[in-house]
Amino acid sequence: MLARTFPDPLPAIRPVPEYLAGGERKQWYEEMKLALQVPWMGVVTMAYAHYPTFFGTLWRGLEPLVASRPFVREFQALRAAVETEVARLSPAPIVERLAQAGYAGREIEQIRAMVEVFSHGNFPYLLIATLVRLLLEGEDMNGAGEAPRFEARHGPDVQVPFVLMEYHHADAPTRALYDDVKSTLGLPFVNTDYRAFARWPSYFALAWGDLKTVVTGKEHAALCQGVHERAVKSVAAVLPNPGGLTSSALRAAAQNDATLDEVLQVARLFQWLLPGLVTNVAFFRAQLRM
Repeated sequence: MLARTFPDPLPAIRPVPEYLAGGERKQWYEEMKLALQVPWMGVVTMAYAHYPTFFGTLWRGLEPLVASRPFVREFQALRAAVETEVARLSPAPIVERLAQAGYAGREIEQIRAMVEVFSHGNFPYLLIATLVRLLLEGEDMNGAGEAPRFEARHGPDVQVPFVLMEYHHADAPTRALYDDVKSTLGLPFVNTDYRAFARWPSYFALAWGDLKTVVTGKEHAALCQGVHERAVKSVAAVLPNPGGLTSSALRAAAQNDATLDEVLQVARLFQWLLPGLVTNVAFFRAQLRM
């Protein structure tokens, strides 16, 4: 099984943001969001898009898989497991503290809705990142079976403005919080999730303050390792491969854009961080329970 590997040194991450994507990349972005039923492109896939041959090969092979019933089944089962197991971290309730700080019920529901968007969307991105790393490491998918299309709605039916608090938008306390997130997690950037939650700066400061007390502990690490192992098992041995993605084809596509090692290190970084991200968002979701 693939080890959970943190790249050292950290690779340069050059994501192509949605507003700069044009031509085929813009089309692939829209197709991917539609198939995953998410309102945003993850930093992981925008980082892949820096390598256009690689990203195009990946998406052509991925599309019939991520729109399939087996894929939805696997990421939903993984989400259910994470949201059950995160109770081991004892997330402290936060709703009363928010109310005491002046948050109205409607505002708290908007925060819940935003957390729900990421609670859903991060899991397909996690399986994609795991699949990419598996193939770039020279292994192939060994799952079998049919991949009928999932025709229903699996994304959350919520209406909430998707506003990101970028570093250059933020005041000094929020910038310091972002620096703390990066330092604590050992990452060179702040994930989209945290920038979305920081639209409510005082909420995110409270939520992160609780999470920080456990995020570097052994229990958190064990949960992340379990998420990693289950995701690897899903993509290596459970999910079918209707798009015919192969290690050799994806590695060749990567080498058309850069060195294989460069693209592999980018893949390793995201495949390492996403188990922690889904665990952290599950923690935030648990905090918001009544």
